[in-house]
Amino acid sequence: MALPPLMPLDEARDKLLASLPRLCQTESLPTDQCAGRILAEDVVAPINVPPAPNSSMDGYAVAFADLTNGELAVSQRIPAGHAPQPLQPGTAARIFTGAEMPPGADTILIQEDAEVTESGLIRVKEMPKKGEWVRPAGMDLEQGETILRAGSRITPAAVGVSASMGFTHLGVYQPLKVALITTGDELVEPGQPLGPGKIYNSNIQMIGTLLEQAGFEWVRMPRVEDDRQATVAALKEAVSKADAVLTIGGVSVGEEDHVKAAIESLGTLNLWRIRLKPGKPFAAAEIEGTPIFSLPGNPMSSLVTFSLLARPCLMHLQGAKYKAVTHLPVAAGFSRDVQKRDEYVRVAIIDGVAQMLVSQNSGVLSSALTADGLLHLPAFEAIEKGRAYSFMPFDSLLHA
Repeated sequence: MALPPLMPLDEARDKLLASLPRLCQTESLPTDQCAGRILAEDVVAPINVPPAPNSSMDGYAVAFADLTNGELAVSQRIPAGHAPQPLQPGTAARIFTGAEMPPGADTILIQEDAEVTESGLIRVKEMPKKGEWVRPAGMDLEQGETILRAGSRITPAAVGVSASMGFTHLGVYQPLKVALITTGDELVEPGQPLGPGKIYNSNIQMIGTLLEQAGFEWVRMPRVEDDRQATVAALKEAVSKADAVLTIGGVSVGEEDHVKAAIESLGTLNLWRIRLKPGKPFAAAEIEGTPIFSLPGNPMSSLVTFSLLARPCLMHLQGAKYKAVTHLPVAAGFSRDVQKRDEYVRVAIIDGVAQMLVSQNSGVLSSALTADGLLHLPAFEAIEKGRAYSFMPFDSLLHA
């Protein structure tokens, strides 16, 4: 049977995001418990922040026109958190940072630019500009303004902004349940004896940790042997327990690769084989309405396809709006002949130049420890040393 042509990465991702539903239900949580969750509804400012003009410095609140009158008497003292009285004409109000401006005042004479006479009057040493050092009402947030958009990830800053508007709860999406299946006779769980021909199962902990870090609920599944019926049974169980399923390994064309055939016996294979290095065998499917994403088994292939394809799709299912990965132009410190696949190489940024790590083998996971991110080397063109290419920091790929 002829294999399907390789699909470009961007086309594959866009096709998947356009076809996938939103799967999660919503809930209301206390604001201080919402960091990392996906916002389910727009947040609109119910008030101005600050609600009234206030002083940004310690000094004296005055009517600017009165500063030409010479010395001013101090008619009141306004600490932060205390309501001011209207400013008496021709006087100044002693005011402190954050305190509300008294009606009738429009400017702050900071204390460094004021001189207090022996009689307690205020004399101007250096003239301020009209309106200087005054924070207007709504300077930070204006009432009725949409501050946070549905589908955005709630950051600690978003929690703080919500609190500044008086919100005690926010509407968020419930965590997506993602079942993670690793396949392979060669895999042994850490802590078990490592027999001949065996390797430790690093993928399940790496990808599982990334799932939890992204805010998903990791549904843990036992390792599956390289057996067709065992793979079918594992997929059925995973579909019954989770909103989405990730498989790792067994999705290529080898005799012991059973995932693709097992998926096709249960559901529909929507996408397979990406013009991508590492990670060509990535697949996307559906079983009984449950999205399935299948990652290659080599650790770096798993990491790359998870970050570039599976993670954006899972975030979409979770209710998040797609947020493009940060792309930075960085000069390549190497050259490369023309290749037929887009390659995402692990690089370290040294003195502003992307230096390729010694090994780009998809089985060398330790290179991720010293890499700063991935450099995209386009297919069908020679890579020139010194030319700028698109660099994606790991922080953006895995934490956005």
